[in-house]
Amino acid sequence: MKKVPKRQRQSRILQIVAERNIETQSDLVDALRVIGMDVTQATVSRDIKELGIVKVMTAQGTQKYVALTHSGEATSGRMKRVFADAVVSINRSDSLVVIKTLPGMAQGAASALDSMYLEEILGTLAGDDTIFIATANADASAKLLQKLNSLAKLSVKEDGLF
Repeated sequence: MKKVPKRQRQSRILQIVAERNIETQSDLVDALRVIGMDVTQATVSRDIKELGIVKVMTAQGTQKYVALTHSGEATSGRMKRVFADAVVSINRSDSLVVIKTLPGMAQGAASALDSMYLEEILGTLAGDDTIFIATANADASAKLLQKLNSLAKLSVKEDGLF
């Protein structure tokens, strides 16, 4: 196996996640090694972040990686929908906002938030079902909380259920 240039490796990663159900970083490392690319899990992890690849829940209840694009108005609407569909609750404390999501949806929701470039957000950190958002101060977190509550209600209003 040989090391390949970053651009070529990332291109193959995008191709693999588009064509197959890749559930874990280990699955992706294995898929790359099968085609002769010598990679580590740490490298794949960095590539996933750089490429905007997130885990989403499938209709079958499993998770898989997908590449989210960050351009165009349709994508912006999709990103807002990803966020709205994932959120369970939003709370704040001082300069920190904490979002609880459906299991496996935090990374997708955080990526959606990052693509919105909200001025109050200094940074996001996502786990499996929780997103921590750092803001500059309590005023910024209060303002952000209002915006996020509004965004999270998009799916409810569009579905007309409540």
